[in-house]
Amino acid sequence: MSEMRGSLRILHTESSHGWGGQEIRILTEARGMQDRGHEVMIATTGNAELLPAAAKLGLRTAVLPMRRKGIRELLGVRAWLAANHRRFDVINTHSSTDSWLVALSRATIPGCPPILRTRHVSTAVNTSFTTRWLYRNATAHIVVTGEALRLQLLEKNGFPLEHTTSIRTGIDLDRFQPLDKGEMRRLLGVPDKSVIGILATLRDWKGHDYLLDAMVVLRPRFPDLFLLIVGDGPRRAHLERRTDELGLRDIVRFAGNQDNVPQWLATMDLFALPSYGEEGVPQAIMQAMACGLPVISTRVGAIAEAVVADQTGLLIPTRDSTALAAAICDLLQDPAKRQRFSAAAVEYARASFGIDQMLDRMETAFRLVIGDR
Repeated sequence: MSEMRGSLRILHTESSHGWGGQEIRILTEARGMQDRGHEVMIATTGNAELLPAAAKLGLRTAVLPMRRKGIRELLGVRAWLAANHRRFDVINTHSSTDSWLVALSRATIPGCPPILRTRHVSTAVNTSFTTRWLYRNATAHIVVTGEALRLQLLEKNGFPLEHTTSIRTGIDLDRFQPLDKGEMRRLLGVPDKSVIGILATLRDWKGHDYLLDAMVVLRPRFPDLFLLIVGDGPRRAHLERRTDELGLRDIVRFAGNQDNVPQWLATMDLFALPSYGEEGVPQAIMQAMACGLPVISTRVGAIAEAVVADQTGLLIPTRDSTALAAAICDLLQDPAKRQRFSAAAVEYARASFGIDQMLDRMETAFRLVIGDR
């Protein structure tokens, strides 16, 4: 084991093969830890989008059979851990499947490192005996991405607060900052209109459908309205079809996944994320605030810990396109309020969302579980 104040040897496991804020958090944290002199490896499935992204950042990777919770997969993970566990001080699991496979494997490998579980979303944890064993016995500590998620585990599952820590995802504040709106619109071909933007994986619970419905309501009142949808995902075909059905094709642009996110955020006047499920603190909200955008969102997960209601943005009920349209209308017709929200958002982001805060607190959490080993 590494010296307590020396470098750490961290293994991240992730069974998800998709792409979203969770995977970005893993990469951001792993790269940050590596830059601080720690040894980091990411173990994931062979078809995971995380795999090439990690390699591109110069992170060490391993491919493990973690696509499902099966005997073959368990034996494969156990064999790999049995051969490699002495290379690590701590194992940070992230999704249900890899957490189960690692926990069951570790239970039969003497000297295997402790497990720290990161929960990125607000999905309820079931109260079964086996799940309680996973979280309370097999896992040394749980990190969640917002205080609301920590309180949820206390109230719904009885997990004591000392067994959990809230560590918000950090963003690169040197990268995410206000840019010249006119210049970015010319560069990216975004029209000089009232641009409502959303940056999110195209999944149902992100609330894109409600945003389209709100556009139908708002269009007669704001003829220069424009909706910019940045991101991609399994709901794209559905959303493009609905855009056509609602007669919005001329004022909606699907930009797809983009690497130059700060430039796209700079083209927007407002940022909307009407999410209704499975959230911690979405990184897109933090990025938008750091770039000076007023935010309209909901109280799902720990969003209210980032969006300060009536100071940096507006919080509305979930699944409510009428309330969403009203919030957008409120900010569009009040430039002074938008400016106040914008300035407050930047100030709050710079004080609260920096990557170093996340890395400092994760180092503390890792050392806690290693010290308790």
